[in-house]
Amino acid sequence: MRAILAVTAAALTAPQAVAADRPGVSVSAEADATTLALAESDPRATAAAATVCGTGYTLNKAIPLPVGTDPGMRLATLFSYTSGGKGCAIMDNNVGVSRYMYLKVCKVDNTGCDTDSGNFSEYAGPVYVSSIACAKVTARMGTSSGNLFINYTNDYVFPCN
Repeated sequence: MRAILAVTAAALTAPQAVAADRPGVSVSAEADATTLALAESDPRATAAAATVCGTGYTLNKAIPLPVGTDPGMRLATLFSYTSGGKGCAIMDNNVGVSRYMYLKVCKVDNTGCDTDSGNFSEYAGPVYVSSIACAKVTARMGTSSGNLFINYTNDYVFPCN
């Protein structure tokens, strides 16, 4: 059963050390193959992002960015988590150096938006949305806001039911 991924706390590095408090990450039964593969191949990052959202969040989707990139060659990973109809998104920086990052999530009607942006070496977010149904997510990364190598927008990072 894939409901819980076992996560070992050994070898965690800051800030992912917060994942040591979380024995596993709950994964949605509707998670796609890419999400399952990323969660299984990189449980530390998956657990760390979930812990940053808070307690009780379930992994809904993990998207290697730029889209179409081999997951092992990704520059960032967009994680979406849900808890009781609320959503949380984190964009994990996979390049190892500080980059400009922008992450925004809004309700389907483009209200109730939450944004995080700046130069980050680890992640942008968490950003939250109070109603996950088809919440719109924008994720950007580059050397600056005017020089992006990731410019991703999607209406289906959270469930549309």
